[in-house]
Order: sequence, then C-alpha cells, then structure tokens
Amino acid sequence: MCRLMWMLAIVLTACGNAITPDAPAALRPASVIPGNTSTVEPYVGLRTDMVKYQIQNRGITDLAILDAMNAVPRHEFVPGEWLPQAYEDHPLPIGYGQTISQPYIVALMTEQLKLKRGDKVLEIGAGSGYQAAVVAQLGMEVYSVEIIPELARAADERLERLGFKVAVLQGDGYLGWQEHAPYDAIIVTAAPDHVPQPLVKQLKDGGRLVIPVGPQGSYQTLWQFTRQGDELKAVNLGDVMFVPLVGGKP
Repeated sequence: MCRLMWMLAIVLTACGNAITPDAPAALRPASVIPGNTSTVEPYVGLRTDMVKYQIQNRGITDLAILDAMNAVPRHEFVPGEWLPQAYEDHPLPIGYGQTISQPYIVALMTEQLKLKRGDKVLEIGAGSGYQAAVVAQLGMEVYSVEIIPELARAADERLERLGFKVAVLQGDGYLGWQEHAPYDAIIVTAAPDHVPQPLVKQLKDGGRLVIPVGPQGSYQTLWQFTRQGDELKAVNLGDVMFVPLVGGKP
C-alpha cells in the first residue's frame, strides 16, 4: 500500500571532517533504556549508525548532543507500525496529522539553542516527546507545551515511564508557558507564519529562540533569535521545505 508522508529537509551547508567508521553494529554492546535498567533493548547499533551517518557526518559536532541522541531510545517515541523505520533518515507520523522530526533536524535545532547544562528550556510542540527527551538528556530543565490533548497526555506518560524529567502542558503553544518564564532557550517544532511575541517576552536577556517561520505546505525559514534587551538578533539558518514522498519507504 502506498504511504503518503511529509519529509522535513533543510537547505544548509554543513562542514566537518570525515568520520572513521566504527565497529560493525553486530559487535557493539547492547544498551539499556533510561528509566528501565532491567530491559536491554536491541536498537543500539541502529541508533549508533543514525548518530554517525545522519548527524555527525552532516556537521553536528557537539559531543554532548551526539551522546544524548545515542542515549535516547527513539523507537520508544514511534508508533508500532513505524518501528522498522524508527532510526531512518526522515520524519514519521505519530497521529493527528503530526510527525516525529527527522533525527538530523532534532540535532540541528538542539545545537542552535547553544545550551549550557542546567538551562531552563521551553519546547513548543511536544509531539511524541522525543525532542524534549533529547534536551532533558543533556541535563536541562525542560517544559513542553502541546496543543493536541491526546498527544500531550501520551508524551507526558511516555517521558515519565522512560525516566525523563519533563513537565508537559496541554495548551496553545503560541502563548508559551508564562508560569515558568523566563527561559534560557525556547525551541519551536511547529512553524508559525510569524514569531509569537509571547515567546519573545518569555526569553531571558541573552536567551535563544530557534523556530521555523513560514506558511504551512511551502518553504519556511529556520531562524535563531537571541534576545538583547528589547531587541532580537536574528540568524538565518536556512530554508525548510516539506517534501511529499509517495510509495514505499523513503
């Protein structure tokens, strides 16, 4: 049966040194799912390859982010019918018209937050909870807002079960989460057509906002904003486009 899905691709020039191949996946030790030390999971080789070939080879050099994405079990955030593709190089449906982002995009947006351990981070668009889990794995204080009640509830339960300390709120992400402001960083995973001013106001002075901006179904632009007093310093990180893929595995 043909499958129609959206793949998130970013036009960005990445630089970095060639990576020496690691040992074959079959020779790598199994890992343990966070929060469940009695359960050995079989995906460690696929996850290591994901980090090496999809992320590190594209120029993501922050070792803490690479380690975090090696540690977080992405397959736990993917619906059962999509498990065979959990570590592949594209987003996957999670229901309600939403997706879990392409692994590289998760790493790229996380890197552009310029986090320091212990930072307070607000995520807009919890989805499956995967992005929040990666940020929590880095040692951040994480708050996440999701507008779809079913996704918010599932993400909250999943993150708690896996041992990731993330506070999840069901609500309109455009408004942020004023109760815990100000934030050192804010990451927005769903693209608005402009930068929401409530989010800007909830940033600390010097805080970073990473957000794709543009109309749905068309080109969008990924931006990093840094608050400097009452002004924003903007850095264009590249164009973002949703590409329809039809028929079989991307």
